[in-house]
This record gives sequence, structure tokens and C-alpha cells, in this order.
Amino acid sequence: MKKFATAVIAASALCSAAGLARAGDSINITSWGGAYQDSQKKAYFEPYVAKGNKITEAEYNGEVAKIKAMVEAKSITWDVVDTDTPTVLQACAEGALEKIDWGKLGLDKSKFIGGDLTECGVPSIVYGTVFGYDTSKLKDGPTKVNDIFDLAKFPGKRGLQKSPVMNLEWALIADGVANADIYKVLATKEGQDRAFKKLDSIKANVVWWESGAQAPQILADGQVVMTSAWNGRLQSAIDKDKKTFKIVWDHQGLDWDWWTIVKGAPNLDAGYRFVSFASAPGPQGDQTKYIAYGPANKDAIPNVDPKTLPNLPTAPDNLKTAFNIDPQFWADNGDALRERFNAWLTK
Repeated sequence: MKKFATAVIAASALCSAAGLARAGDSINITSWGGAYQDSQKKAYFEPYVAKGNKITEAEYNGEVAKIKAMVEAKSITWDVVDTDTPTVLQACAEGALEKIDWGKLGLDKSKFIGGDLTECGVPSIVYGTVFGYDTSKLKDGPTKVNDIFDLAKFPGKRGLQKSPVMNLEWALIADGVANADIYKVLATKEGQDRAFKKLDSIKANVVWWESGAQAPQILADGQVVMTSAWNGRLQSAIDKDKKTFKIVWDHQGLDWDWWTIVKGAPNLDAGYRFVSFASAPGPQGDQTKYIAYGPANKDAIPNVDPKTLPNLPTAPDNLKTAFNIDPQFWADNGDALRERFNAWLTK
């Protein structure tokens, strides 16, 4: 983790990616909506359109099935899609995404944190799954993951993403499992049973959110006393909406988002040009002005406002108990655990 932090914080601007953008491109880009897509619009979409190109935006919730269905039907309406790590790995394995030609992008893969994780994506951001609370409603709030499961100390509803990812990891951490052993334990039936048993203890007190924008909203509305969220969503609510939220960084789960190109995309070359533009140090640094996610291009760090750096998931203080969400584990076990999780929800 120290190496990870050093690589992110100490990187210097040594070169810039080749500028492949040209006027006249028309491209369809799909992302996650809310504050995150707003940040992309300001840092990437609007500057790209200003060069004389056209972007048609869409939103989704990370459904691999939608991408795969387009490819199988040979009716592809998306060109570039922002995906999380489990999605890019699964969609890549199922042949639904183009394998990235870094030479065609004009980019140096070694400059990107996580650049070697998959053949089908270019890392765009490093983000953290954290949790937070509203200081105006909870004076002495939670400080550690265990507090999510402590109904006696913190009565009330909790917001959690409607997904096994992070919920199972946090359940094991709260049950005493060390970061280094999370996925060893979760790979066993006994470990999975242990995680679900821990989740059973708060199940009746959970409000499940499905889109990133819902997490800060249910916290602001007072539907929950604390909620998990992607760190940038909570920080955006603090900075832009002046919410009195506090982020708890304890055992944040670090992950990436990726620029991907759908297999057989109708605007393939334009897709490459956009991804090259959006992955350059300047635009990646610009995105941190609008949402607190760490740029994946290490050369973008010098372009980040020093006042913003402490709010990024990659800040040294925020990495003290952090762990990397294991993309290969979820690629191998995600379908089975999602099926069990969805069945568990109905019980």
C-alpha cells in the first residue's frame, strides 16, 4: 500500500499523451450519471465538443448484460463506456469489449496506475468506497467499519449498495478478518457463510441504494444515519451542496474506473481519439476540480490543486487501513455471490 501511495503522490509530469482529437468526430459515451458524470462532462466532454466534435451521452448502472446484448445482437449504440473493474474484466472475458491498442492511443501504459490489469480498458480514476454520516444529525459519529454493524451504539438505518461487493468484505473485517486475509476467507464457503451471518445482524436496518447519486441523497434526507458511498459522491455533496457530511476512511476499498470501447463500436476510431484525449494528464487533473477521485495517469498529479489532494482516496492519511478490491476474485466469483446475495435479500 505504501508503494501504491508513493506512486500516486510522488509522480511527476514527464510527458503528455499524444493529442489525437480532431474536429468532426461523433461519439456515444455511457457513464454512471450524477456528480461523477457531471465531472466528466466538465473535464472531458465539453472540452472535446469545443474542438468541433459531437458527444451523445447515456447513463447506466454498470450492467454487463447491456453491453453483451448489444454485441450479440450486432446492434451497438454505445461507443465508449466507463466501467468499474469487475465489469471490464467480465465484459472483456466475454468478448464484449475491444482490446486496447495503446500504440493507437499514443499513450504510455506504464504511466497508468493499474494499466496492466486488463487488456480491454484504460484506467481513468482511482476511487474509494467509504462510508459517511451527517454531523448535523449525529454529533459523535462512526469512526470505523465495525460501527456500521453496531446497532446499539448507532441505532437507525444504514445505507449500503445493493451489491455483494464491499458489503461482504466489510462484514468480514468487522468480524475480525485482516485485510490480507479477506479474499482467502471469502473464497471459502465457511467464509461466505460468516460474511452473510454478519450482514444478517443489520439486514432489517439497511436501506439499499443502487445508483451513486442515491447514497448522498438518502443521507441528506435523513433516511439513514450513515451510508456507504463512493468517496467522490460524498465530497461533491460537501463541496457543492454544502452538506455537513463527514467521510470515514477506515478500511476504504480502492478500485478503478476504466474507459472501454464496445466490441464493434460504430465509431471505433473516434472512440480511440476520445479516450486518448480524456486520458492525458491535463484533462485527468482537471477532473479532480469537480469530483474527488484520484487520477489514474500518474503524470496528472502535478495538475491537481494541493488543497484537493487531502480529499482524494490516494492521500497518504486515507490509505492507512485501505485495501484494494480484488478484481480477479470478483471476476471469478461475482456471478455466484451476486446470485446468493440477491436470494439473501428476498429472505
